[in-house]
This record gives sequence, C-alpha cells and structure tokens, in this order.
Amino acid sequence: MGNVFGRKRRTRVTEQDRAVLQLKQQRDKLKQYQKRITLQLEKERNLAKQLLKDGKKEKALLLLKKKRYQDQLLDKTENQISNLERMCQDIEFAQIEMKVIEGLKVGNDCLKSLHEAMSIEDVERIMDETQEAIEYQREIDEMLAGSLTQEDEDAILAELEAITQGDLDLPEVPDESLPEVPEAAEEEPEPGQERPRKKQEREMLAV
Repeated sequence: MGNVFGRKRRTRVTEQDRAVLQLKQQRDKLKQYQKRITLQLEKERNLAKQLLKDGKKEKALLLLKKKRYQDQLLDKTENQISNLERMCQDIEFAQIEMKVIEGLKVGNDCLKSLHEAMSIEDVERIMDETQEAIEYQREIDEMLAGSLTQEDEDAILAELEAITQGDLDLPEVPDESLPEVPEAAEEEPEPGQERPRKKQEREMLAV
C-alpha cells in the first residue's frame, strides 16, 4: 500500500513546456549578469570619484567611458529580459488557449451527440404538449376560482353530505305494499240498547 500512495503522478512534458523552461533559464542568467554589472558600475563610479580627488583626471575619464559602455550593455540586457518574459507569457497563454479550444471541441462533440439523440421535431412536440397541459390546467383553475358562487359552494357541501349519508348501511325498504287491515265490524248492541250512533243522533234532534 505504501507504494500505491507514494507513487507520484507523471506529468507529460511538451515541447512548449521545454521552450518556456529554456526561456526562463536564459532570463535568469541575464538577470544575474544585470545584477553583476550594476554592482561593478557602482564600484567604478566610486573609483572615478577617488581618481578625481587624487588629481588623476585622465584615468577617471577613461573609467567613466568604460562605465558608459557598460550602461548601454545594461540597457540592452534589460530589453532582452523583457523580450524573454514576454515570450514566456505568450507561450503560456497559447497553451491555455489550446486547452480552451480542446474543451470547446469536447463540448461540441457532446452537444452533437445529444442533438442526434433528440431531434428538433421531438423538442417541438414536447413543448407543445407541455404548453397545452399548462393551458388546460389554467382553464380549470379559472373555472373553479371564478365561476362558483356561495350558493354553488353550499350546494356542493350539501351534496357531499348527502353522499356521505347515503354510504351508511340503512335497512332496505320492501317494494311490496302491506296487506290492508279489514275494518272491525260494529258490535251489535245487546237487546234493549241502541246503537251508539243512533243514540247520538236522537240526542242532537232532541236538543
């Protein structure tokens, strides 16, 4: 397991990477040369001052001419360093652009495969069906929200209650009609007694 986790991932070095590395190495050498020349020029300047103090004007003048030439070399070195740095930046930016182009190519290939899997006709059909479903649901919502009055709401609740009660187990009513019960015959009065109705009629007449 130590070998697995300790294994380093190898990075592929391209020709552009080698070119950038060489340019940076050359730039670093020029910077070292620039630093060395700058220190030398400072020493020669101080030496020319000392020569002037000692009355050796000719030697001081010759030393200043040499310093002037080295100043020009220093300016050229600075320009070369700037050119090398610009070249490095251009190559690195070109590498970034290449990676972006490769990413765009992969993306275009992916989009093409997706477009081949679903045609424009399929997309239009799905969009039309979705729009129709949305419009149909909107119409239903508008009907339910705007067309029902309070009376309609009460009627719906009453119907719901009636349906709920209708679901209860109630005894079934027979369809056949019940047999008629014969009227009880009037009892015959005992001898010497009148029928109650006739008796009432006589009492009304007597009054």
